[in-house]
Amino acid sequence: MFCLNGKVAFVTGAAQGIGRISAEKLAELGAQVALADLNLEKAQAAAEDICQAGGKAIAVALNVGDNDSIEAAVAKTAEAFGGIDIVVNCAGILGTKSIEEMPREGEWNRVLDIDLSGTFFVCQKALPYLKKSAAGRIINISSLSGRNGGFEGSMAYVAAKGGVVAITRGMARHLAPYKITVNAVCPGTTETEMILGYTPERVENQLKNILLGRLGKPEEIAAAVCYLASEEAGFVTGLMLDINGGGYFG
Repeated sequence: MFCLNGKVAFVTGAAQGIGRISAEKLAELGAQVALADLNLEKAQAAAEDICQAGGKAIAVALNVGDNDSIEAAVAKTAEAFGGIDIVVNCAGILGTKSIEEMPREGEWNRVLDIDLSGTFFVCQKALPYLKKSAAGRIINISSLSGRNGGFEGSMAYVAAKGGVVAITRGMARHLAPYKITVNAVCPGTTETEMILGYTPERVENQLKNILLGRLGKPEEIAAAVCYLASEEAGFVTGLMLDINGGGYFG
């Protein structure tokens, strides 16, 4: 099951965290993978690890806040591998400001630009290639915060990830005629570099809202990405796949 031989995957935010593990797992299943990230050095190291393990991968520089950068990264991937079949939007940042402290110029605009606009425009620039695929797949990484408003997260992050949910549903409708499926994975708090700045108190507060009493693992999120990228998920579109240990039931 979940054989991806011959498929090409473009994964954003792939230098670390969920993006990197997703790229590794897609490669293990046979996909040729482009690891796209602002931190090209770390993306190259991750791509080299995949190649050393027997997979096929390249690293491409990507700033999801710049459409020229997106277009160049997508084109480089298609040139290297002959097309693009799978897009996984993992690039994202957190916010820290409270409602009262939130500046428009600064955190609000930056988080929405990267987490929401970046997701949309990666899909837009990859669409010509996905239309040529026999089984195009878009997999967006949203969040528990985008489903229930979050517990302690920045409202910029909540708005951005809620927007990812909305555009996932919208694109699923619009792209169905091209046989492109569009789905989102909505993780709860997951053990990645993104949460290294959390205080022990904040982690403890997160755990209080998780029925299974632990944080998620990036491998668990990557497994969902692999399923949604697979042939077996060909009849799944417009889905928000909640992986949160019981933090939200939908």
